[in-house]
Amino acid sequence: MLEFTRLRRNLKKDFNGFKTVRVAILSDSSSQLLHQALKGHGYDRQLNYDIYEADYDQIEQQIFNPASELYDFAPELIIIAKNTHALLDRFYNTSISGRNGFAKKAAYDIQSLINKINGQLSAKIILFNFQEIDDKVFGNYANNLAHSFLYQVRKLNVLLMEEAQMQKALFICDLQQLTMLHGFHSALDNKTYINADQSWSLEFLPLIAKNISAIIESINGNFKKCLVLDLDNTLWGGVIGDDGLEGIQIGSLGIGKAFTLLQKWVKELKKRGIIICVCSKNIESVAKEVFEKHPEMILRPDDIAVFAVNWDNKVDNIHFIKSTLNIGFDSMVFLDDSAFERTMVKEAIPALEVPSLPEDPADYLPYLQSLNLFETSSYTMEDEHRTCLYKEEAERLSLQKVYQNEDEFLKTLQMEAEIAPVNTFTIPRAAQLSQRSNQFNLRTVRYTEADLEKIAHSPGYISFTVRLKDKFGDNGIISLIILKKDAQPSLFIETWLMSCRVLKRGVEDFILNRIVEMAATNHCETIIGEYLPSAKNALVKDHYAKLGFELEDSLWSLSVSSYKTKRAFIQNKIVQSEPA
Repeated sequence: MLEFTRLRRNLKKDFNGFKTVRVAILSDSSSQLLHQALKGHGYDRQLNYDIYEADYDQIEQQIFNPASELYDFAPELIIIAKNTHALLDRFYNTSISGRNGFAKKAAYDIQSLINKINGQLSAKIILFNFQEIDDKVFGNYANNLAHSFLYQVRKLNVLLMEEAQMQKALFICDLQQLTMLHGFHSALDNKTYINADQSWSLEFLPLIAKNISAIIESINGNFKKCLVLDLDNTLWGGVIGDDGLEGIQIGSLGIGKAFTLLQKWVKELKKRGIIICVCSKNIESVAKEVFEKHPEMILRPDDIAVFAVNWDNKVDNIHFIKSTLNIGFDSMVFLDDSAFERTMVKEAIPALEVPSLPEDPADYLPYLQSLNLFETSSYTMEDEHRTCLYKEEAERLSLQKVYQNEDEFLKTLQMEAEIAPVNTFTIPRAAQLSQRSNQFNLRTVRYTEADLEKIAHSPGYISFTVRLKDKFGDNGIISLIILKKDAQPSLFIETWLMSCRVLKRGVEDFILNRIVEMAATNHCETIIGEYLPSAKNALVKDHYAKLGFELEDSLWSLSVSSYKTKRAFIQNKIVQSEPA
């Protein structure tokens, strides 16, 4: 109640200067309080949610009417908030013989809504799943009966997950998981449902708003990429310098089990694509020995991208990690058991996420999982190798220090770039790159896989990805370029984004050479670029000026005929087009 009241007070504050996100809420129950909670939570995240709230229980009418207020509003995101009480009422009105197929029919109806939206708008959709209300008609035996409500609502949630795998712009807001985490009786308020048709309690609404906002932020490229770990009493029990290799607590017995479970979770995060780093006041060789030799360690040296272990203060070491990875502090999470160290780091680096770990290590993992720190809107197989990519980058940085001449260093890298069209094979990573890239992103346009499929098929666009390899390894797809053919003989750079891992290697010059070749092939006389400033892309403010473009009325222009090919120490490999 107190948190909801605080969020409502935020509505009276000034949202000027915040990023605006256009959101529509469609619900089959009262949604005014959800509207207020989401708007108020947006203030905490410096987001101005411009919200259109449809009238009560008008989901189908709004979606199936092409002249509705929904389509006039043209939202970026649509929240479809169906509730389990309404679903239960529909179930009771279904004949016994029809209940075996209830979940399948409900899923089909929701799929029809999604398909209609996709045919009218390019909006992303956030769909609530259903809280598992057990009507206790059959008790535990409901699990044995396909025509029980509990069986059907569980089946429906699985069908919605399967639908989300097919619909690339569909995201599930997991109300069932939130309910399990915070308690069924805390989530639902029967009095407000009976009196006001408001399904969720005032205590639960801020949690829903936070969950929605986490999804929206991840879609817009704001999410955590890196986990920085302290060692003593954080990753294992005890102090390695005092207790020795045999004395630290880790494994399957006693409190050591808590640290092992935490490490297993961290290992899974690494497999998912989170960069794992270490920041500890210790002797480096002693600390590394634990990773190399302790038989109960889950994390091994290959799991750690940056190992910052010394007696320097942790603020300096975190700055070192940031500069090595070339990511923002707001993309990082720092775990440390010491309240003193946490406070010092948080005060020095306010943008860094520093959770207040509980006193008891047994509570570390449940607490961290409850925070949902690593929300994401995409995943590809390349994510599993992200730590390896950053370890290779650290090796490149070490090599660069040997060479005083930059050209000699670049020649030594033996770089090869693969230019491939946006197609079936490149779309998943290209979409993810557009959602993740913030610093080297000239216009910060986000694309779903469905968006890129349309672009790939459109004759009005030229689109390609760049994959970079060198003697240290494969960097994967590091750049997405989307060029739009204008009516006049010019080529507009709708998107130019790149992974910051490959800066200062001449990739920008290499890509521009390729863009000019494509412009000439398509008989375009001019290439037009645009820089749209965001909170994070100041890095590329002078990008076009450095490449020789001239500024004309807020747009950058480059003549194709007078262009002189730039030097780049990168071999060019063209990959033939595949059908998207």
